[in-house]
Amino acid sequence: MKLFLKVIQLHNNNTELIRRAAKNNRDAQHILYESHAPKMLSICRYYVKDVHKAEEVMLNGFLKAFTHIKSFQNEGSFEGWLRRIMVRSAISFLRQEKNIEFSVEEVTQYGYTNNIESEIEVAEIQQLIDELPDGYKMVFNMYAIEGYKHFEIAEVLNISVGTSKSQLFKARQLLQQMIIALETRRQG
Repeated sequence: MKLFLKVIQLHNNNTELIRRAAKNNRDAQHILYESHAPKMLSICRYYVKDVHKAEEVMLNGFLKAFTHIKSFQNEGSFEGWLRRIMVRSAISFLRQEKNIEFSVEEVTQYGYTNNIESEIEVAEIQQLIDELPDGYKMVFNMYAIEGYKHFEIAEVLNISVGTSKSQLFKARQLLQQMIIALETRRQG
């Protein structure tokens, strides 16, 4: 007996959904929202501590995405395009909530070594990241989680490349200290 696998062409389906969503088809927009919302909420949550506010940021991000969906040219992934909108929406939200300051002190040494072996859970790591100062947290998330380059971070946040590198270095240092303190409390 031969078994046949049905291959679903996700790209073509997504392309068709995007085309229909660009024509304000609410069903297509709803399907795109339902399929991408969980991941987009987690991206917003990287930047915004409060889950309800992160949901608000995500909804505003989807509104921007559907408003400007005609500008998506099917170059690269739709999810990547949507992720960038969510990151920018979160940063916009944080700027409106409070003035975010980036220390301009330049750090000449950017090398980083992770010499910590730890059994920390993902939720605990997210909690530690949430405790970082906002400037550190934004740069850390954009660089380490979203994969932005320093020149892209500098452009989005309107800071210098050196400040971006400095914020990342300081965030990593502080996270390392926080992890060591957490491990020490567990052992003590």
